[in-house]
Amino acid sequence: MRRMSWERITAILLISPSVLAIAIFVYGFIGFTGYASLTQWDSLIPDFTFIGFSNYQKLFANQRFQIDLRNTVAFTLLFLVICLLIGFFLAFLLDQKIRGEGIFRSIFLFPMAISFIVTGVVWRWILTPGSPELGVAGINLLFDNIGLGFLKWGWFTDPVVWHIPPDSAIGQMLGAVGLSGLTTTKVGISAGVISLVLAATWQMSGYTMAMYLAGLRSIPEELREAARVDGASELQILRRIIVPMLKPITLSVVIILGHISLKIYDLVVPMTGPGIGFSTDVPAYYMWDTTFRGNHFARGSAIAMVILVMVAVLIVPYLIWTTKTEAEL
Repeated sequence: MRRMSWERITAILLISPSVLAIAIFVYGFIGFTGYASLTQWDSLIPDFTFIGFSNYQKLFANQRFQIDLRNTVAFTLLFLVICLLIGFFLAFLLDQKIRGEGIFRSIFLFPMAISFIVTGVVWRWILTPGSPELGVAGINLLFDNIGLGFLKWGWFTDPVVWHIPPDSAIGQMLGAVGLSGLTTTKVGISAGVISLVLAATWQMSGYTMAMYLAGLRSIPEELREAARVDGASELQILRRIIVPMLKPITLSVVIILGHISLKIYDLVVPMTGPGIGFSTDVPAYYMWDTTFRGNHFARGSAIAMVILVMVAVLIVPYLIWTTKTEAEL
């Protein structure tokens, strides 16, 4: 009994520094940021005068923040869909036991070893459209050289924003629920966001491939053979067996990639910045700009709390579902 008590005390002493550090530097700072967002702190000199949710009201009425939310939604949806499709396609090809699988797998995974900072710098070079003084550059120069000049585009320098037409299927659906105003104001995608999606997809589609490949290799081959014996085609096996069994993998990938996309910052800084007319601005960049350039600490704290809530809305239900699933097992 004494030995058990001593082992328990030792274990508590070993983990207590980590628990204390997390309590102070994670949850303590979250609490401080939340309180600061409710104050009048608007300069380098702290001012903790309590003003309630006034900062949040001003924030959501701010046009730049509305554009940031639009860019975040557009980036997240495109990034998730394209990563899932490309990752699954690559994993499905590698699962066919092709020659040189290890080489291809390493090539697809290599971008994940690079930080978003490096990815942003490289893709800024690739997608630089050039200028009238210096001529065509980047991928536009490649298009010129191979006779595909009609594909030249301004990429992240193009401020155009494509909004959802009110007479489209999505526009009519929004109108049916009383959100028709979103089709012309807050819902849309800018050309710059597409550039960011290309860079982010290049980096993270290999990770999605690895997740799906692990899931495919966990499906018993006997299950597929039994379906073939019953007369199922390869397409039916894919739709009725493989895809349903990969749902946990898909959910995990969506959670991880969604978490990355909602707080994306390090890709935006070196690649595009806020863009022309904030066409590539995101909440995390706005938070840094507001807090450390403008010294509006209360408003920056409010932006940080909004980002935290968006990430929590995505992750917390997944954690609850995972906990329940493990408890049932």
